[in-house]
Amino acid sequence: MAWSIRSRVSSLLRSEVRVVGSLFHWDTCWRTVPFSVPTNSSSAISSRTRPWPKFMNWARMDSCYAAASFKEKQSENKDTDVWNMAEAGGDHELFGLMKQRFLSFKNHKYMKELEHFQALSKAQYPKFMVIACADSRVCPSNILGFQPGEAFMIRNIANLVPLMKNGPSECNAALEFAVTTLEVENILVIGHSSCAGIENLMKIQEDVESRSFINKWVTNGNVAKLRTKAATAHLSFAQQCRFCEKESINQSLLNMLSYPWIEDKVRSGLLSLHGGYYNFSSCTFEKWTLDFNGCTVNEESSSYAIKEQEFWS
Repeated sequence: MAWSIRSRVSSLLRSEVRVVGSLFHWDTCWRTVPFSVPTNSSSAISSRTRPWPKFMNWARMDSCYAAASFKEKQSENKDTDVWNMAEAGGDHELFGLMKQRFLSFKNHKYMKELEHFQALSKAQYPKFMVIACADSRVCPSNILGFQPGEAFMIRNIANLVPLMKNGPSECNAALEFAVTTLEVENILVIGHSSCAGIENLMKIQEDVESRSFINKWVTNGNVAKLRTKAATAHLSFAQQCRFCEKESINQSLLNMLSYPWIEDKVRSGLLSLHGGYYNFSSCTFEKWTLDFNGCTVNEESSSYAIKEQEFWS
């Protein structure tokens, strides 16, 4: 009879661990568990010091087993929980997921490479500067596997680099820091398929004044737009946009040569300028390098040449 009761209680403990946790404090289950007694007697023993009844030892042990099993399942579920923010509901779940990702990074990455991260806390020596689009689907660290300390990055609408004469912006401020302070050896401009910024650029009417911040920014790609229109007049608008997505990358590479501290390093071979194009529909990547010797840059006109083209699929 006693064994039957124990089995039933044990089953309850294992199936309702959350209840057990609140009743028996399973996170500290090897300590004496509070056991309430009347307190109106002067001889009453404190509920915090009264020993656990011997006949309940089995219940305490089973609650511990249940708790351990629950914790183990929780740990296992960390790898199977929903890791897609689009499926999370409300700020609480979103930040809960963010916390889970951070702790996963800390435990599985940071702590395992502690010496590397401690060195990074003192200085950074990236080989690359990356200029990419702000599009949420295009994360350079995810796509190309950049690790902390490997790439100095800036992201903006349509991955554009304005001419120096267009004045200061967060983009050329980042360029200056990367080239003159960090002394990166490579600058990689990454464009991508279905870019809304480039589509917006292609739709802008030249004779219409716009107060949109987006429109004002993407006009940094106007030269690429004009070249696209001239070369693809016979194509559909969608095809023109695809052409301009790549043309704007090359225009940004050319625009960088308008900064003397970039041109000097490229001319001396200390800095290379690269283009990259990520097609997330087919998951392919194109890479190429600007051929400095084949480029001409002046106020009237400019032209470019590329080399070392690669296609990754």
